[in-house]
Parts: sequence; C-alpha cells; structure tokens
Amino acid sequence: MDVKAAPNGVATIEDRILRITGYYGYYPGYSSQKREDGTQTHPEGNSQENKPQTRCQSCTSTFLKIVWGFLIILSVSSSWVGTTQIVKITYKNFDYPFFMTWFSTNWNIMFFPIYYSGHLATAQEKQSPIKKFRECSRIFGEDGLTLKLFLKRTAPFSILWTLTNYLYLLALKKLTATDVSALFCCNKAFVFLLSWIVLKDRFMGVRIVAAIMAITGIVMMAYADGFHGDSIIGVAYAVGSASTSALYKVLFKMFLGSANFGEAAHFVSTLGFFNLIFISFTPVILYFTKVEYWSPFSAVPWGYLCGVAGLWLAFNILVNVGVVLTYPILISIGTVLSVPGNAAVDLLKHEVIFSVVRLGATIIICIGFLLMLLPEEWDEITLRFINNLKEKKSEDHAEDITDSSVHTRSRSRANGTVSIPLA
Repeated sequence: MDVKAAPNGVATIEDRILRITGYYGYYPGYSSQKREDGTQTHPEGNSQENKPQTRCQSCTSTFLKIVWGFLIILSVSSSWVGTTQIVKITYKNFDYPFFMTWFSTNWNIMFFPIYYSGHLATAQEKQSPIKKFRECSRIFGEDGLTLKLFLKRTAPFSILWTLTNYLYLLALKKLTATDVSALFCCNKAFVFLLSWIVLKDRFMGVRIVAAIMAITGIVMMAYADGFHGDSIIGVAYAVGSASTSALYKVLFKMFLGSANFGEAAHFVSTLGFFNLIFISFTPVILYFTKVEYWSPFSAVPWGYLCGVAGLWLAFNILVNVGVVLTYPILISIGTVLSVPGNAAVDLLKHEVIFSVVRLGATIIICIGFLLMLLPEEWDEITLRFINNLKEKKSEDHAEDITDSSVHTRSRSRANGTVSIPLA
C-alpha cells in the first residue's frame, strides 16, 4: 500500500494512521487516484465546491461503518457466547468433544457458497461460480489451488484449526464458560510474542506489558480454584487453545499474507473440505476404540450439534464480513465482550461464583487484550492529538483576547479616549 511521504521523506502522521487502519478511502477529505505506474497521486486541482461534498460523503461512510461496527460487535459477541453456552448444554447429554469439533468444522464448507450468494445479491458485475472460485484461489499462489498446494498449505492449518477448537471444547469440560472465554483472549498476547520472534515485528513496550498481564491473569485464574487437578488441566487446555490459535494466525501471515473476504471464504471452505476427507477417520477410530463411543445412534442430540456448528460458522463469517464493513478493531472488541456476556449467562444459571481472585484475573486479561489493540504508533498519535488540543486552546484564547480588545477600543472611542488593554 502506497504511503504519501512528507518533504523530508518521512511519512506524515495522517498517512501512518491510514496505513495502520488500512482505510484510505474512508479518511475524511482524503482522495487518491492511481497513476499509470501504479502509484497514488493526490490531485490539488479539486475545486472548492467538491471539497464539502467529498467530506460529507466521507463522513457518511464513516458514520455507516461505525453503525455497522456496533451491529457487528453485538453479533460477534452473541454468536461466540451462544456457541460456548450451547456446548456446555450439549455436554449434559453428549460428552464427545472431538466429534463435536469434527462435525462443526465440516460446516466450514458452506462458507464460500454463502459468500458467492452474497456476491450474486450485491455485485453489479456478476461472475460465474467457477470464475469466482479461481479468482479467490489466488490466495494459494498465482497458479491457484493445485493438489500439491492443497495438501501442503491446507494440512497444517487444518490441524491447527482442529486443535484450537478441540482444546477449547476440552477446557469447557473443566472450567466455566466465563473462565474459558477469558483465557482464550490471551491469544492476542501470544500472537504479538510470536510475531515479534518469528516475523520480526516492531517491539512495543505496551504490548509486552499486555503479555505480562495476560500471563498474570492465567496464573490467577488457576489459583482461583486452589490449583486442584481439574482447574490446572482446564487452564492448560484453554491456554493451549489460545496458543494454537495464535500460531495459526502467525503462520497464515507468514505463508499466505493478507486475504480479502472472498479469499478468506475460499480458504475456510477448503479447510472444511480437507477436514471431511482426511480427518474423518479420527472420529471413526475413536468410536470403535470406545474413546468416544455413543449408543444408540438416535441418542445423538443433532439439534444441539447443529446449533453449535451453525453459530461457529456464523462467528467466522461475521468476523470476516466485519473487516469489510467496519473497522477491524471493533471485531476484536466484540470478541472480548463475550467474556462479560458469558459471565452474565453463568450468573443467571448459578454456575459460577465470582471470587475476588477470579474477577481480578478476568479484568486483567481483558485489559491486556484491549492494550493489544493499540496501533504500533499509538504514542505518536497520542502526542499529535494532545498537541492539536493545545494549539486549539491557544487559538481560542487568542480569539477571545482579540474580541475583548476590539470591544474595549470601540467603547473607549465612544468616550473620546483610546485605551490599550494590558493584554
């Protein structure tokens, strides 16, 4: 993405903000055109009449993005809370987490068909399913999706996806939904640590503090129940789920880079297809070895299983749709709001008693999660904002002095004398 440079060759603060958020087109008053060489130019010949209209359109777009953001926040948090709570209900009659993981992952196959249905409903230039599929296949490379790339790129991510969800479900067997959702928020801290070590991302002191807070919250969460067996195992499962989720995200950025909505839909559907073909033998083995054995087959609560799978799919779709419709930071806020959402449900069900230690651990983890959302150049942005406030106050003060001076002089002239105010 091109960044406009200041005369000394350093990117301005405004452009850094745009680069962080990734929303050039929605920055108020910002317009850009691409030259033939692919770079962006900012024409200065815009008439004064177009500027108010451009600003109005930008403000409208920003307002719509914020409105969509609040709706997405509620939808993301509700879908995640619903998934977690239905899993807890399902465990009362069907205690087989790997089958639940495998069954829910198969539903990912529907992601791309849902995306293509949205494309047909909203796009002006509609493409055939095959053409759209090939276009979205570019996430795997210029040659698209081949059998070699299907096995090479999909297998490790499918394994990490399965491990993340399986460990999350195992943690729900040992801990409350509130504890598990809070511990899972530590994945942001793990993403930063892995990105710093593996991807050589910029070091940020505030994110180190957030990582320390996440680790502190993990220890406090384990201590809340007195370090007994189920508590330690449950915390280990939840932290393992957060770790594999972080590894998935870092490896995705390393090998596949960024992806648009269509490419993400294609990739998630590919994971579901891989799960159906190559991982289906695992629940079969677990069934015949009686590790996860149920009988009779009619006793399986398909309604609850479909509810878990549907909400899980809805959560993944909402996360990807939200990045397109609104600001990514709001999606993360929606995720962390699942913690108080699960806490409210657990309190209504009388399944959790919030001790001081447990409540403190939950708050510390959530604060650490929010600190992770700060942009890389948050310090410069903050200083810029403070300086702008100071300049605005000084300008307002100067205007007040000028107005007072004019008023005093006019009154003095009316009395026949001219007095100069001390100010």
